[in-house]
Amino acid sequence: MLKQFLTVFSISVIALSSCQSGNSSSATADSSVTDSGAVKAESPVAANTKPNDAAAILAKPQVPILCYHQIRNWLPRDGKVGKDYIVEIANFKAQMKMLADSGYHTILPDQLYDYLVYNKELPSKPIMLTFDDTDLDQFTVANPELKKYGFKAVYFIMTVSIGRKGKFLDYMSKEQIKQLADEGNVIGSHTYDHKNFKKYEGEDWVTQIEKPSKKLEEITGKKMEYFAYPFGLWNAEGIPELKKRGFKAAFALAEKRDQKEPLFTIRRIIASGYWSPKTLSNAIRNSF
Repeated sequence: MLKQFLTVFSISVIALSSCQSGNSSSATADSSVTDSGAVKAESPVAANTKPNDAAAILAKPQVPILCYHQIRNWLPRDGKVGKDYIVEIANFKAQMKMLADSGYHTILPDQLYDYLVYNKELPSKPIMLTFDDTDLDQFTVANPELKKYGFKAVYFIMTVSIGRKGKFLDYMSKEQIKQLADEGNVIGSHTYDHKNFKKYEGEDWVTQIEKPSKKLEEITGKKMEYFAYPFGLWNAEGIPELKKRGFKAAFALAEKRDQKEPLFTIRRIIASGYWSPKTLSNAIRNSF
């Protein structure tokens, strides 16, 4: 039953994410979806001890954040929509080389938080790499490639799948998740089983948020402070629930940030499986 559930679940994730992300391959990489313009050099701002308010956070240039799912070669069973979420191995390697050759430096959520809230400096050409859903190829394929360039990433873990082997997908084990954390990457929460955040009520806050966070903290020995919304979908009513449970920020997808809660609606774009490194480079410049 579990394997059947995971198979159906994986397919539904791909289908539903496609409908919500606003980042399918049918959109050109030259089209802008940002709410604050391209990242550009800003006048130096002194680091402060008083947190920035929402308006000040929204006024800061956004940092490009990429969202990856599966890193594997396409198969005959993969549909047109699904391929948006599957970056083939050679293409992924070429994308990482492009980022390195272009002078990008990966940052992690604490650095982004300190930049947005306290005006702390970031390295030149900052970028954040994120991976959703616990797929094993993120550990076996993506992580070794990132290491070649000294890149670090954020792995948003869906706890129902930890250690599972499915008909079409295998998932990371506890030991692999801990290794990623020990190597300086960040582990974040991505719920228990990818239930739509906008539909949470009652015990969902325990099942989808509290228990997964506790499990990931037990695995990594580190506090869970960052969250990624399933399908990129969020609602303002749920943000206080995340705050009560100790989260500092949450990541959505390409839609505009909330004017009152920009830290809990941080934008990402899905790195499409259809994009060449050049197309990805254009998307980074035009989307943020």
